[in-house]
Amino acid sequence: MNAPAGPVPVLQQRVIAAGGELAYTMAGRGRPLLLIHGLGGTRQTWRHVVGPLARTHTVLAPDLPGHGESAPPAGDYSLGAHAAALRDLLVALGHTGATVVGHSLGGGIAMQFAYQFPDRTHRLALISSGGLGAELSPMLRAATLPGAAVITGGLGKLPVEFTRRALRVLSLVPGVVAGQDASLLAGELRELGAPSQRTAFVRTARNVIDWRGQTVTAARLLPLLTDIPVLAAWGTADETIPPRHHGEFARQLPHARTVAIPGAGHYPHETAPEELIPALQRFLKGTTAYRYDEARWRQLLTRSHDAERSDSLSPALA
Repeated sequence: MNAPAGPVPVLQQRVIAAGGELAYTMAGRGRPLLLIHGLGGTRQTWRHVVGPLARTHTVLAPDLPGHGESAPPAGDYSLGAHAAALRDLLVALGHTGATVVGHSLGGGIAMQFAYQFPDRTHRLALISSGGLGAELSPMLRAATLPGAAVITGGLGKLPVEFTRRALRVLSLVPGVVAGQDASLLAGELRELGAPSQRTAFVRTARNVIDWRGQTVTAARLLPLLTDIPVLAAWGTADETIPPRHHGEFARQLPHARTVAIPGAGHYPHETAPEELIPALQRFLKGTTAYRYDEARWRQLLTRSHDAERSDSLSPALA
């Protein structure tokens, strides 16, 4: 499809599905791109990439249930529930599938979406993705501790500039937050001043994190991604999720394309869009959308199970 000349109209929409009302941004025409934000974020995190990608695709960027302007779910904040809500969004809008792009927690949801709905998954693009290892910044681990909702609510009521300066000071401590991410994180904390969003943040966090780090891993799902085009992108200065998680992921999934953005932190789509967007465009143009085949999926499912069973038996046989 030829890219349209001039700015692409960007629409702010709402749809009511079985799980509740979802707010979303929509722009462009063409094959669908589904953009999934991270924990505590909103669809506004994609503001730099929606326009360029909408020149060749229909871009859909929703607020996850309980986040931003979307209604909270009935009580299930798991990865599977979020993936199902996004499936409902696609169905409600008449799309049979999409290329799924996820940032941080959104990357974990994207992989879960591919596992639950492979027939609706064209490609996966994972940006600073969660679910690839246990290590995680202390601030996110603290979000799962008792009293986290009260503390988070208090931080959300502080002036953004005060929080930004405090985070910049904390960025001097290795493993806490990248300096270039301080302003973005301060804005997210401000959003958590609202009770409903604070609840969604804490309850979603506790589904995938505890005080030791990430508790959910995509390791068992990786063999199922063998036939799906995958892009993994990350910033080399990410202090939230160690960059080495993505390199190890790529080694386990040799067909995956990778982009390491020098000096970028946890939000390369916001702090380095001029480097990330061309990588996404090359990925979209240079790969063929996955087409689900039941027999092949059965083969991958059973092969994954057999390999896992073999690994669990091998110590006893040694």
